[in-house]
Amino acid sequence: MTDTILVINAGSSSIKFYLYDIDGAQELAPRLGGQLEGIGTSHPKLKVRDAAGQTLVEREIAPSHAPDVPNGQEVVGTWLSGHLGGAPLAVGHRVVHGGPELSEPVLIDDAILAKLDTFTPLAPLHQPNNLAPIRVIRERRPWIPQVACFDTAFHRSHSDVADRYALPERLYQEGVRRYGFHGLSYEYIASACSARCPKSRWARSSPPTWARACRPAPSTRARAWTAPWASPRWRACPWARGRAGWTRAWCCG
Repeated sequence: MTDTILVINAGSSSIKFYLYDIDGAQELAPRLGGQLEGIGTSHPKLKVRDAAGQTLVEREIAPSHAPDVPNGQEVVGTWLSGHLGGAPLAVGHRVVHGGPELSEPVLIDDAILAKLDTFTPLAPLHQPNNLAPIRVIRERRPWIPQVACFDTAFHRSHSDVADRYALPERLYQEGVRRYGFHGLSYEYIASACSARCPKSRWARSSPPTWARACRPAPSTRARAWTAPWASPRWRACPWARGRAGWTRAWCCG
């Protein structure tokens, strides 16, 4: 069996996952991806497609097998093990909150998991569901390394003013601050803009700069702003099509 890495993004009612082969050049080659949707409903469904878009499985799951995220992870893990004939080499997880301390991907152990639990009050709808698959995998296959990557990490280098703006000192000391979210998506957009538009001015800036640059400039007259997809940058960028195309075009201007 080829060595693989599994990536999981667990939410309150779905588990999205992608499996990558590790080739000889230490690069990741997509093998398959899918999701278990409708967790906790009367019609959960497992859908998986290979890298070419061909359907590998698409079937409804008995509601009693996926009443919550931990049981949903059991469904996903069982299917993957049967399909692969074994377990992945490692698992990466999208975790919404790394708090004020965790600003890089971390290998999960008991201490890290306990620390991540303490951030649940900061993201009560997301953090528990992000951590649930981690616990299931640690219980079933404790030898598999698991790594947490944080949506807050991309923003941890922003200024102290951005962290504290409009917050009483008491709340700040209790851990409340302007963390910033969706950082994994921003980090991807930043790297994709740099790779695909290497001559653009955004590619020559540091990620925090062009994360700001990708936003339209403020205007004193609202009508003066042009939507990105209607701007000359959109029309000029040859690959500004498809998912998130307007963001790519805007960065390429």
